[in-house]
Amino acid sequence: MAAPRGSESHESVNSAGASQVVGGLVIFLNGTSSSGKSSIAEALLTALDDMYFHMPVDMLDAMRPQRAIASEELPSLLRRALMGFHRAVAGMAAAGNNIVVDHVLSEPWHLLDCVSLFAPKDVILVGVHCPLPELQRREQERADRTPGLAARQIAQVHAHGLYDIECDTSTASPADCAQQIKNFLSHRSTPTAFERLKTNLPAKPPPSA
Repeated sequence: MAAPRGSESHESVNSAGASQVVGGLVIFLNGTSSSGKSSIAEALLTALDDMYFHMPVDMLDAMRPQRAIASEELPSLLRRALMGFHRAVAGMAAAGNNIVVDHVLSEPWHLLDCVSLFAPKDVILVGVHCPLPELQRREQERADRTPGLAARQIAQVHAHGLYDIECDTSTASPADCAQQIKNFLSHRSTPTAFERLKTNLPAKPPPSA
């Protein structure tokens, strides 16, 4: 007699779980607001041969209730949300999924937290650059960005100074940047930027919520 469907499904899950899962690759796009990270991510999903999932940090704002947040509650809420986002990305990659993440490393603990969570050899850290005048022009054209946001972020976002590959969205289109990254994947070198950062950065936990 054939085994019940539920038993067969349970057996398959146990069998899959027993095999060793190989972690996925994380293409980590870092740049200021309006630098073009999301456009590059969208182009990468089309350009890359393997399956990738796009996990933008902006997803956090889309997931929350659209109501005002008291100013005294905002810092702890943002810390908790970002810590959860980092762990969600790390968990997806650990389960064997390839990820394109776009982020704004605007505070030192953001990078420290990610370096402590991700498998450093499986992260391609991409610096997404754009000159401040162009960032300001883009902000003025967009209705969903606070004027001056990019100017406040630009000094800290790239302060760590290490990347596997960098691109400038003022001189290259999102498709061109995506192609540059795709070409880099086939001959990426070690140690990766995350491996070097893990060695050089102080081991500090993220601030408590």
